[in-house]
Amino acid sequence: MFPALWCSKPLTSPRMLETKVFPHMATSEKQLAANRANAQLSSGPTSSEGKAKISHNAVKTGLTGRTILLPSDDVAAYQAHVERLSQQFSPETDEEKRLSQSLADTLWRLERIPSLEAGIYAIGRRELAAQFSDETDETVRRAMIESQILLTYRRDLTNLSLQESRLRRQYEKDEAQLKSLLAERQAATQQREKDEKARWDNAIRHYKTAEEYGVAFDPAEIGFEFSSAEIAQRIRQEDRHNAIKYGRYYEYKAKGYLKAA
Repeated sequence: MFPALWCSKPLTSPRMLETKVFPHMATSEKQLAANRANAQLSSGPTSSEGKAKISHNAVKTGLTGRTILLPSDDVAAYQAHVERLSQQFSPETDEEKRLSQSLADTLWRLERIPSLEAGIYAIGRRELAAQFSDETDETVRRAMIESQILLTYRRDLTNLSLQESRLRRQYEKDEAQLKSLLAERQAATQQREKDEKARWDNAIRHYKTAEEYGVAFDPAEIGFEFSSAEIAQRIRQEDRHNAIKYGRYYEYKAKGYLKAA
């Protein structure tokens, strides 16, 4: 969880340290008392650089783990952001929806990084504002402070860069996977539509052939699930569509070629 930006809990409690490993190495009560007394005397970092680092340790970034929204985030803006991604990709299956949500969350985190970087520099400028007071040239002093901020927060800024690279890779991976799924679904849909049209065209040919020879047409006899009425309606719909498509609608209508669909 981006350890450079806040303090992690100790892996072992002080009580566990007293009795762990070998009995003869247990800390004496006098030594514990002395340690506690010394701890009371410690006031933490005294330099500006040290205080600057400590002040930034508790910052939560929300760039890793399960946390997506920080307390300062606009929930409505996040929801609108998720909706935009959903409209862009139009996911339908559960896996498509999962990837679309993952893309929205990753992009939300990526867009947070510039403000985090700006925040680090803002904290640094405040904490180090009194540095280099002996420099008479204000422009030079500001440049020195900026350099000192970079040195003081180098680990934090480097971690931000690493997190950005990781998030971009994750986004590209999820985006490629989602686009592949969408393409597969689109191809399957087009194939189904193509097969459906071929079945209709075949049924229409048999219908017209039976009509031409004056033979009763029974779709079920030759394996069609369509009824004669449905096939006749389909013929009327296609005649109307083709007449409009080729600019002959009113001509065919005037000549009585078109029947009500």
